[in-house]
Amino acid sequence: MNEKLARLPLKYFDSRTHGETLSRVVNDVDNISSTLQQSLTQFITAFVTLIGVIVMMLSISPLMTLIVVVTLPISLIAIRQITMRSQKHFRSMQQSIGELNGHVEEMFTGHAVVKAFGRERQSVGRFREVNDRLYDASWRAQFISGTIMPIMNVVGNLGYVFVAVAGGILVMRKAITIGDVQAFISYSKQFTMPITQTAQIANIIQSTIASAERVFELLDEPEEVAEPAHTAEISRPKGDVRFEHVKFGYKEDAPLIEDMNIDVKSGQTVAIVGPTGAGKTTLINLLMRFYEVNGGRITIDGTDINQMKRGHLRGMFGMVLQDTWLFNGTIRDNIAYGRLGATDEEVVEAAKAAYADHFIRTLPEGYDTVLNEEATNISQGQKQLLTIARAILADPAILILDEATSSVDTRTEIHIQQAMNELMKGRTCFVIAHRLSTIRDADLILVMNKGSVIEQGTHEQLLARGGFYADLYESQFSGRQRLRHSG
Repeated sequence: MNEKLARLPLKYFDSRTHGETLSRVVNDVDNISSTLQQSLTQFITAFVTLIGVIVMMLSISPLMTLIVVVTLPISLIAIRQITMRSQKHFRSMQQSIGELNGHVEEMFTGHAVVKAFGRERQSVGRFREVNDRLYDASWRAQFISGTIMPIMNVVGNLGYVFVAVAGGILVMRKAITIGDVQAFISYSKQFTMPITQTAQIANIIQSTIASAERVFELLDEPEEVAEPAHTAEISRPKGDVRFEHVKFGYKEDAPLIEDMNIDVKSGQTVAIVGPTGAGKTTLINLLMRFYEVNGGRITIDGTDINQMKRGHLRGMFGMVLQDTWLFNGTIRDNIAYGRLGATDEEVVEAAKAAYADHFIRTLPEGYDTVLNEEATNISQGQKQLLTIARAILADPAILILDEATSSVDTRTEIHIQQAMNELMKGRTCFVIAHRLSTIRDADLILVMNKGSVIEQGTHEQLLARGGFYADLYESQFSGRQRLRHSG
């Protein structure tokens, strides 16, 4: 399952809560594991006992053996009818456990947000709602599967009665001795015992089947498109990027990008602007092959990105996003993550270039300060500085910046902007901009709306055109005056 998760596309994780995935990997697998450990030996013992008992019964009386064996289909029919009814409840139970884990994981991860907006009552209410569903499915599943045992006892006792009657008739006819009948009755009890034992653990088995269904559901998920047999590699990437008639939609029936054509030359700084939901981040996801295009192609230095290994393709990019990607470990490890085998000196140099060295040295442990799981023991701005240092260390051919300085103060922003300008020299840069003042000097500005590039050009060209970009720019810088004027 762990190997499978590594092969799944980003689309899978975007459409499910982390807790739901965790529940399948931890709870469901653990459920299967414990059942196999406890029940497998019981199954083997039951099967061997069953074969041995049938052989011994046949040696005493084939006729009475036939009577005992006839009760077996009755047992199986009864078990099948009950399991068919209870299985849907076991399935619902495991599903609710996954949903509950998802909710709890989200609530604890976003604990500060829940507190800040006073949503504790709604959070508890949602928990109770899912928990009630879990309770309802659990008791129904346990109750229905619990009826297997008494029904098996009834069927077993019926067999016992038939054997006693048949044995009495055979003894009267002097076909067998009364000792044989006694021995046979003992064997018939042993014959039903393994089936009764199996019935006892029926609820565990059914819960395991429900878990197995969820596990195999994940294992059957469509994986990332396989790497081509003969992959292309760019040993010294220049950074020419082209989008040629690209089509894409997160859902097949709802296309987001219809026919995108972009031509970016090496060393150019390209700013991508547009309202929320215009497709700015989608463009980056396609470029990094987090999502596959539905039509057209994207090339880097003339090579189709679908012909490259994903690892090689992503190695050409450096990313600094609004969401900081930091993990549990030392600050040194987090920066060094940018390039395999980076020395301590190189890590420090990258931190200095990103203006992070000063704040790191003020920490009690310096570069050996361990960040906690959510990296909440440093500020948002400091996190951003570390991700910028990591990008500087990576020394990529193509840079992707998503409003990278949004979490730092004005003074630090000026320093970072200087560091970024050094970093951006000679590199192709894609800048997702929200504050239009930061991208006036861009070589090319792509204005996106509803998944399409509706305007492109320099800042001056787009303003002179008086179109969508000019409206966006005006709304940011003279919105107040307009409001007063309209008032």
